[in-house]
Amino acid sequence: MTTRPRILVVDDEPQIHRFLGPALAAAGYEAERAETGQEALRLAATRNPALILLDLGLPDLDGQALIPRLRQFCAAPIIVVSAREQEAEKVTALDAGAEDYVEKPFSLAELQARIRVALRRAGEPAESPSAKIEIGPLVIDAGLREARLDGGAALALTPREWDLLLALGKARGRLVTQRQLLETVWGKAHLEDTQYLRVYIGHLRQKFGPHAALLRTEPGVGYRLTTEPA
Repeated sequence: MTTRPRILVVDDEPQIHRFLGPALAAAGYEAERAETGQEALRLAATRNPALILLDLGLPDLDGQALIPRLRQFCAAPIIVVSAREQEAEKVTALDAGAEDYVEKPFSLAELQARIRVALRRAGEPAESPSAKIEIGPLVIDAGLREARLDGGAALALTPREWDLLLALGKARGRLVTQRQLLETVWGKAHLEDTQYLRVYIGHLRQKFGPHAALLRTEPGVGYRLTTEPA
């Protein structure tokens, strides 16, 4: 018998559980219910969820504070599902370790698609330092420090452009925040230097030529490499 992936739904609104419970079951998941942050911590530690859907407005702990506490012992992807739509809230959640952020009210089809993507990524084997990353026509060869489009010649990238492209490639379509990129590529001393990112993202897009749409901007939040339509 195949075990259904367990999804921990952390939300203090009973109607959310009444809606999501049957929907997740119909999609082949087992829904686990938590209405407080403390209950979420207990269930995450004892029930081994495959994924966590997390509302930020909990009665005992703010969801933003809960994410790093979960990350101390739980590797399951966290998708924030919240009515908070400010860019700063999204950036804070993603920087703290959330996989994705979905605003309420949400489309069930979209949420299920985000769940499938997050679970697929979580199940991917760890890649070796020399692994190739393929995103549509783009192939990033970490071992050779080369990137090619449509099998053509290697892109002429500066060391900094390469580091930026590799950081985006390793996310495999996931949104990477400005802060994460700045820390990875430039170091902690440059976490506020977003102009660096804008300049180098522009350079990469120029070198991508007709494939510039592969590099997508999420305004005020960050960037991702993806073949998915905007």
